[in-house]
Parts: sequence; structure tokens; C-alpha cells
Amino acid sequence: MKKGIYLVLATAVISGFANFFNKFAMNASGKNAFQYTTLKNVIVALILSLIILLPMVLPKLKKLNKKDWGKLGLIGLFGGSIPFLLFFKGLSMTSAVNASFIHKTLFIWVAILAWPVLKEKLSKFQFLALGVLFLGNIIFIGFQGMTFGVAEAMILLATIFWAVENVIAKVFLDKIEPIVLGWGRMFFGSILLVSFLFATGNISGIMSINLQQSAWLALASLFLTGYVFSWYSALKYLPVTVTTSILVIASPITTFLNTAFVTHQLPSQKVLGAFIILIGTIMIVTLNLSQGLIKRDAETS
Repeated sequence: MKKGIYLVLATAVISGFANFFNKFAMNASGKNAFQYTTLKNVIVALILSLIILLPMVLPKLKKLNKKDWGKLGLIGLFGGSIPFLLFFKGLSMTSAVNASFIHKTLFIWVAILAWPVLKEKLSKFQFLALGVLFLGNIIFIGFQGMTFGVAEAMILLATIFWAVENVIAKVFLDKIEPIVLGWGRMFFGSILLVSFLFATGNISGIMSINLQQSAWLALASLFLTGYVFSWYSALKYLPVTVTTSILVIASPITTFLNTAFVTHQLPSQKVLGAFIILIGTIMIVTLNLSQGLIKRDAETS
């Protein structure tokens, strides 16, 4: 098994848990969606800033030129600010399951962008695998459980922003280390988020939180820190279409958690959908391995 696959599987697990707990954390925080996502992202930016200042990491930051700093700012815009505002505002208005499903269409938008930008061409068999993956997601969520309104539109727009981010991040990772790029995403993104709160009059009372609210924010921030680090690390090793395809398994994880702790019901449709998603994921990985698009660990070490 390749290092990148392990990393993206870890990201999928983190994402599945994060989507489930974020809904509770946002409600428990006592803040509106914009304040919540800003607080959470600022905490992550501070955590990554402490990591980036470590003696073994700081030299990587010092190697950046002006063009590289511009890339970090761009990642902060497309990945660390605007989509977070859209996603968490939408999440506050819809279910975690709906949000997870829409976010997991990320692989479709990435596949559309990766071909002209990264020249990641898909064979007919890869298209088939993506189709299986999408079918599994549709069966898993079910049309009865899926609604589409303003909230879902905001989450979809956020997902498209993140698709753009992933494609340009893949380009930037040729010269910028994953931990540095992840730090740039959260650091510059947080600056933009705080600026947004000031501009919209949402900054008032943002720091008035009790112990319970702090605990929820800390949990959500740890999930996001793990997500950023593992995701960018995986993206360095794997084609962006592969990473985003594997990430789809986060959707069943979110729903299974919702089943275990909220609804206590697991329809056979969910089991079937999850099984098809797993088959689609295996097809994607196998096809890319067979075509040599996923490098061997020995080649990337």
C-alpha cells in the first residue's frame, strides 16, 4: 500500500468525523456560522504556526520567494476563507448528511478541472469508476433524504472553490512543502476571515466563550488540523483525481456516526450505497496503480 493512499484514507476518516461533530460544535459554540468558522480556523492557524516555527520546519519557510508567498495567499483565498464561510453558513441551515454528500462531489469538479490544468487525463475505465463512485453516493444518500435549496447551493459553491484550491495546490506542491502550504492556507485564510467579520459587524462578542464551548471548538480545530496536514501530504504523492475520489468514503462515515448516535437506524439502502462507494474507490486506486499513475513508495521517498 502506498504512503499517499494511507494519508488520504486518514483524511477521509478525519473528514467523516469532522462533518458529524461540526454540526454539534457549531450549535454548542453559541456563535453564528461566520464567527464559528473564523474561531476554529484561527485556532488551527495558531497550531500550524507553532509547528512551522519548529527548528526542523522553519528553514522550509525561509526558502520561500515572493512568488511563493503569493501562492500561499492564493491558497488562503480559495481554500482557507471564502469556501469556509459558504460551507458553514450552509451547514447551519441543513443536515450534516446533506453537507457531507455535496462536499463529496468534490471529485467530480476536480476531475473536470484537472484535465485542462494538470493534464490528468481519464481513461474510459476511470470514467466508469467515477460513475460507480457517484452512483454509490446517490444510492447512499437517497433522493428522499436529499434536498436542494439556498443552504445546499452555498455548500456546492464552497465545494467548487475547494476543487479549484486542490488543483492549484497540486501545482504548488512541486516546490512548496505540504506543511508550509497547509499553514499558508489557514494563516492567510484566517486573516481574510477576521477581516470579513470586522467588515460585516460580526466581530462583537466573538471571544465570549465558556469552558464547554471551548472544548467543542478545540475538538473541531484538531479535526481540521489533522485534515489539512494529511490532505496536503497525500496530494503531494497522488494525482488529485485519486485523492478526491478516495475522500468520498467520508460520507458513509458521517452517516454511520449519525446512525449510531442520532437516528439509531441504518436502512439497507445505506449499506448498499456504502458498498458501491467502496467498490468505486477500489476501482479508482487499482486503475491508477495499473497505469503507473500512483508512484511506488520507493520512488517518492
